[in-house]
Amino acid sequence: MIKSTTNNYYDASEVFPYLPLTTLYLRLYDEWCAAGVPVSSYTAKPSAILFPTNFSKAKRVMTASKILPITEVIMKPGSWSLLLANLVLCTTLFLGCSGKSGTQSIKIAAAGPMTGELAKMGEDVSQGVQLAVDQWNAKGGVNGKKIELMIEDDRADPKDAVSVASKIVSQGAVAVIGHYNSSCTIPASNLYHEAGIVMITPASTNPMVTERGYREVFRTCGRDDQQGKVQADYAAQVLQTAKVAILHDKTTYGQGLSEEFKKNLPPTVQVVIEEGITRGDKDFSAVLTKVKESAPDLLMFGGMYSEGGLLVKQMKDLGLTCRFISGDGVFDPEFIRIAGDAAEAAYLSYAPSAESIPTAQQFLKAYTARWPEVGPYSVFGYDAANIILAAIDATKSTEGFKVADFIHHTKFDAATGPVMFDAKGDPTSSPYVMWRVIGGKLTPPEAPVKAVHVETH
Repeated sequence: MIKSTTNNYYDASEVFPYLPLTTLYLRLYDEWCAAGVPVSSYTAKPSAILFPTNFSKAKRVMTASKILPITEVIMKPGSWSLLLANLVLCTTLFLGCSGKSGTQSIKIAAAGPMTGELAKMGEDVSQGVQLAVDQWNAKGGVNGKKIELMIEDDRADPKDAVSVASKIVSQGAVAVIGHYNSSCTIPASNLYHEAGIVMITPASTNPMVTERGYREVFRTCGRDDQQGKVQADYAAQVLQTAKVAILHDKTTYGQGLSEEFKKNLPPTVQVVIEEGITRGDKDFSAVLTKVKESAPDLLMFGGMYSEGGLLVKQMKDLGLTCRFISGDGVFDPEFIRIAGDAAEAAYLSYAPSAESIPTAQQFLKAYTARWPEVGPYSVFGYDAANIILAAIDATKSTEGFKVADFIHHTKFDAATGPVMFDAKGDPTSSPYVMWRVIGGKLTPPEAPVKAVHVETH
């Protein structure tokens, strides 16, 4: 930690490095009294929140187990009666305007990329969430309260995701459906965990999302250690690949998926080249020329449709005739619209078709009555929202630990079928199958490829 210019104080950003100074969320720690921390008052100071040096045990400020937003504060040594008085006052004001109590509505949030190249994915998810919220409100809401939905744009940027998470917490949302990108979900979930708010991501597949012991964090999609194995098995056993080139977009998701794919390849498959590209770039001729020189049978790409579509289009322009395989980040009609006929015969891993799931039919009918095209993760957003609202309804509580505990111990009848979660917050069943682009359309396999579930306990 770095000492401030004021003697005997430390900058709180060193204690909570992932939180912006303007919206730190502090909790009154139970051991503060036992630690005998002498704090008597606080005064405002621009863009700084400082702790006394003897605040060794009490690193978080908690008030009645509720999040208290305290911004631009310096705590000074002395007796701490005035601090407690102010905490009580601020907590009263905070709880009075939050979605947790004292209002006639329950506020939840959907977060993801609502603008930029991946805006379609964020909109797909938010529309699924909106449909679930509207259906609950049409039935009278949850426990007699209307559900209020915040839709927040993280622009697929990790820094923006943290700011969005801060806003969601400060405005009293009791649960979050999001984020979309793993690189956004992971840092944002730190804040939700600190706030005790349940978060279900419908789309973030990186294993680390649920590997940090956060009991409030769940996902309705699968994991990349499952998806990567399905891809690798398909490449080796079905496509009979001997040499593979691997490209990824250097993101948490893209690089992580490519690593899982590589890890699960048998010794009979040689990785001839492995390179990273930069998201947002448009010209990949240089790296594709290197790929062509390595003469692979298959190019595996870990990344999103915005780059995946350009890659296969430029592969065709360069005369690179090897097969193309990628994951759920590329699985979207936008991939085909970008790539044109170059997308033909691409192999993409994704969940089984919603059209083939009997329990998804009501969702599909209701969704397409409002929006022209069901996105790949619309149904997962819909299921995530319904799971959260069902848990709040059943527990008659918006307290995160109660809602999370109910979710961990309940089997839900979701649009995608029965959903249960393991101790980490992963669905106990999350099959992947290999789709192909045929005739300019995403086409599911005639017979499902063996669905692999990786035990994550």
